Amino acid sequence: MITVQCENFADVLEEWKLILPEHWEELALNKDKVPLDMQYEAYHTMDALGQLFFASVRDAGELIGYFVGVISPELHYKNCLSCNMDILYVRASHRKKWGGSKLISFVKKELKRRGVKRLFGASKEHFDIGPLFVRHGAILAEKTYLFWLGD
Repeated sequence: MITVQCENFADVLEEWKLILPEHWEELALNKDKVPLDMQYEAYHTMDALGQLFFASVRDAGELIGYFVGVISPELHYKNCLSCNMDILYVRASHRKKWGGSKLISFVKKELKRRGVKRLFGASKEHFDIGPLFVRHGAILAEKTYLFWLGD
């Protein structure tokens, strides 16, 4: 049975670390130049400040997906509490089981309950989940471009 819930970041961290390499391998850009090297201490800091939002998707207790976001007032609109998606992932084996759709529905409902007014989500161009966002009421607001400036 698939469940979606908020979880304490510190409690789920070790399980999350087991899925992150799979997520990175499937979706990351510039893998040959930018290795996976998470700033866990920054996540802990945001969590301690009440800014980190971690929702998990589980199947029979096993972590199979997550949404991680940062909640804060917007820099240009200090009276508008927003959540910016950091990462979203559902294991390929569970995508046809509506894990992603259940996750988005849960995230929207929970963030609204917490007073968040705007949720910003991102989609990789090479693995577009924009249609999932649109099915849940999102609009295309802007596009992000990546310039590789390294060697």
